[in-house]
Amino acid sequence: MNTEWTSKVDRIAPLPEYPRPQMVRENWMSLNGPWDYAITEEKTLPERFDGEITVPFSPETILSGVHRTLECGQYLWYRREVALPPEAAGRRVLLHFGAVDQMADVWVNGKQAASHVGGYLPFEADITPELEGERFTIVVRVMDETDKGYHTRGKQKTKRGGIWYTPQSGIWQSVWLEYVPQSYIRSLRITPRFDEAEVEITADVVGCESAVAHFGGADHELPAHIPLPDFEPWSPENPKLYDFTVTCGEDEVKSYFAMRKFSVEKDGNGVPRLFLNNAPYFHNGLLDQGYWPDGLYTAPTDEAMIRDIRLAKDSGFNMLRKHIKVEPLRWYYHCDRLGMLVWQDMPCGGRNYSPAIVAAPLVTGLHLSDKAHALFGRKDELGRHEFREELIDMVNTLYNCPCIAMWVIFNEGWGQFDAKDMTEALRFVDNTRTIDHASGWHDQGVSDVKSEHVYFRPYRFRPDKKGRAVVLSEFGGYACRIWDHVFNDQSFGYKKHDTTEQLAGALNDLFHKQILPARELGLAAAVYTQLSDVEDELNGLVTYDRKVVKVEPERMRAIVAPEKE
Repeated sequence: MNTEWTSKVDRIAPLPEYPRPQMVRENWMSLNGPWDYAITEEKTLPERFDGEITVPFSPETILSGVHRTLECGQYLWYRREVALPPEAAGRRVLLHFGAVDQMADVWVNGKQAASHVGGYLPFEADITPELEGERFTIVVRVMDETDKGYHTRGKQKTKRGGIWYTPQSGIWQSVWLEYVPQSYIRSLRITPRFDEAEVEITADVVGCESAVAHFGGADHELPAHIPLPDFEPWSPENPKLYDFTVTCGEDEVKSYFAMRKFSVEKDGNGVPRLFLNNAPYFHNGLLDQGYWPDGLYTAPTDEAMIRDIRLAKDSGFNMLRKHIKVEPLRWYYHCDRLGMLVWQDMPCGGRNYSPAIVAAPLVTGLHLSDKAHALFGRKDELGRHEFREELIDMVNTLYNCPCIAMWVIFNEGWGQFDAKDMTEALRFVDNTRTIDHASGWHDQGVSDVKSEHVYFRPYRFRPDKKGRAVVLSEFGGYACRIWDHVFNDQSFGYKKHDTTEQLAGALNDLFHKQILPARELGLAAAVYTQLSDVEDELNGLVTYDRKVVKVEPERMRAIVAPEKE
């Protein structure tokens, strides 16, 4: 199944844009494109490779040119020879991987340079010690257990179907090199202090040089609190970004920040609501799975990612809930510059989920204690520790993105455990955003919001007894099949409609009879399921191939965000 961008992908140089928009260097080299690949039963480097794969598309995808599934217990191998450009001479060489699913080992010239577990987050290695001249060879070995182990896997399932999707593996985000001086900037941490009218910037530096931020015609040695007495607040209606650079000796990176503040406060009537920049702000959201028929986790082009965000915004939505997936950093950049709030889910993991446990609150209204690890598929202590580490790593990786308004730790009891402790640990790392510790159910009574999912009954707003803001973090899911634009003959959705006109009428009733009245009473956010169809799921506002928008954006905007509102 193709999208309009499938044929536009340059197989020699796909996704050529710089992958990390808040840490841009001039001296870099993309390694996206053809690599040798092999899938083996043995752990040792194969003597022969099977052919070529287009990185960064997983072997399971059309765009990879392979279209093979990596089974649990098999090994996926990559190999590429690289020639360094002249400007790399005498500099440190950093090798970056945006994301590799699920466990990766990396060798450079036969010497191990990196090892990483976790399929959603970036890692890097200083490969300078492994280099012996201008040419070198990179080898990557990948294993992926999908749902056969306890590692994070999101909505991938070995036997896909319904709300669970085709598994994918291997390198699925950009790979690139950077050439830096002996002293260089490893990372930045940017914190807008909205009430103090200043931005706090710190830098993690390798080497002996100090870092200096250049902003507004002045230099600020880091760490620094830089005053902005007349700043312009960022919002979806006015996504104002401020550019700056940081130097460390000969190293220079370009970056940006925005001035905004997220909180839960009481409005003039004493109702707890989500606030943006010290004023009540309703988060009108869409669930966004981030799946593509030609690239699975990987959008075929930058333009394709942008189109999804623009469609959501043009349709009257100001927020996307990135559901059980972490996107490449360019996706968040586009949300930053286009003006789209993001609720970021932590991808779920753990062993198989018991339907009785997962659905218990939906049927009985009872919320179980998530200290009972075995009930939630979380008996593996190493798996729990790994999840905590990845959660903190995700927050640190995405911390600088202005668009992210809320962290969502667990969804519907999928691998949930110790949510109270997790919330406290997360708040220690980032106290600038709101937190949803348990989206849907198995509410432990902590975090900033009471988070509800309602699909099978009319929604009626009820205040939270603990005084938290109330959010409807999933609802709707109305399905409509568009023939010739579907993945297969399956049809999953919570209510099915035969025509787009029926769908538009049902959505109008849903929003005007349930969501808008609830908003007046105190509902702080609503997340409609969903932005696009995904495989069996036909409940998107646009088809899986992104070729047919089921309800025109102007009409959808009138439904979800009427002017009188």
